[in-house]
Amino acid sequence: MLQTMSESDHKRIDAAIATVEDQFGVLANRVRENLQNQATKVHPELQAGSYKLLMTIARGGRTSAGSLAETLHSDKSVISRQAKVLEELGLISRHADPRDGRSTLFEATPQAVERITQIQATRRAELYERLRTWTTDEVETLAELLKRLV
Repeated sequence: MLQTMSESDHKRIDAAIATVEDQFGVLANRVRENLQNQATKVHPELQAGSYKLLMTIARGGRTSAGSLAETLHSDKSVISRQAKVLEELGLISRHADPRDGRSTLFEATPQAVERITQIQATRRAELYERLRTWTTDEVETLAELLKRLV
C-alpha cells in the first residue's frame, strides 16, 4: 500500500537530496583535482582531459580516434587535438590502421603505461585504505546505493 508523504517528510527528503547534490559537487571537484594531480605525475605539462584520453588509450591498446570519441562521449576533433599533445609529449604513438590505411590508431608508449599503472596502483591503495576504516556493511551499502543511482 502506498503511503503519501507528509509535508515534513517532503521537507526532510528535499533537504537530504540537497545535501547529496552538494556532496556530488564536492566529489566532482575532488575528482577533477585528483585527475590533474595524476596527469602531472605522468608529465608536468599534461592536462586532466588529455590524461583521461591517455588512460583510455592505455587500457584499450591500439585504438582509433572514432572509437575514443565514442567511448569518451567527445568530438573526434577534440580527440585529435588531445592526441597531438600526447604524441608531442612522447606519451602515445600513431600507427596506420592495417584494415584502413586512411585511418590512424593510437597506442600508449610503454613508459606512459608504466606511469599510469603506478599512479593507479597508488590511487587504488589509498581508496582501499580509506574504505577499510568503514564497516563491511557500510561499504556494501555504498556500493549498492551507487549501483542504484547509476
